[in-house]
Amino acid sequence: MSLTCQPHIGWLSEVGEMAPLIGVVALQGGFAEHIEVIESLGANTRRVRRNADLQGLDGIIMPGGESTVIDKLMRSFDLAEPLRDTIRDGCPVLATCAGLVVLASDLEDAAKDQQTLGLLDITVRRNAFGSQLDSFEGALDIDGVGEGVPVTFIRAPVVTRVGPDVEVIARLPDEAGDARRAIVGVRQGNVFALSFHPEETDDDRVHRMWLRQVSAAGLKTAIRAHDDPS
Repeated sequence: MSLTCQPHIGWLSEVGEMAPLIGVVALQGGFAEHIEVIESLGANTRRVRRNADLQGLDGIIMPGGESTVIDKLMRSFDLAEPLRDTIRDGCPVLATCAGLVVLASDLEDAAKDQQTLGLLDITVRRNAFGSQLDSFEGALDIDGVGEGVPVTFIRAPVVTRVGPDVEVIARLPDEAGDARRAIVGVRQGNVFALSFHPEETDDDRVHRMWLRQVSAAGLKTAIRAHDDPS
């Protein structure tokens, strides 16, 4: 078990008798909106900017923003490697928009010197729908979340390739014109990644579902620790 991601146990209702501690990477972008949704569901949050902020987390949110800026700031704050290690060790992750880009293994259109954490076996095209002016809203069916989930796309990426261990959980509908059937949601192991911004809507189903996954991960960890106290 990771030393930096140690799930609590004994949760009840949505988040439990001991509320989980969710770290939200707060270097740039829309982290405040995620914090508002997560806290409204009863979980505790911590802004993550440095290595020490990863200690004791039950889950991590990688928010949207500008992926190149987030990349530079992660390296400037010496956060990139500890964050990569924590996620590799199994800490549950919800990544949205630029967060998906930061976690991808490959970018079709990487900016000069742009790096990623390489934790999702996918290829991503950044800003696939154009500029901020080309942002749009809609509703999607998301596996594990529900049907008709309201979504907001802001300079959003799309996934153009998925590896064999990656599950596609959301695509744009046939009515999306040239972008129809484009992949906008994936899951690989402990990482749940979306091209859009669920935190920008009044529908909390994405965060609610993800907190249930965090709870399930904590329960599994507790059972393993009980069975093998060494």
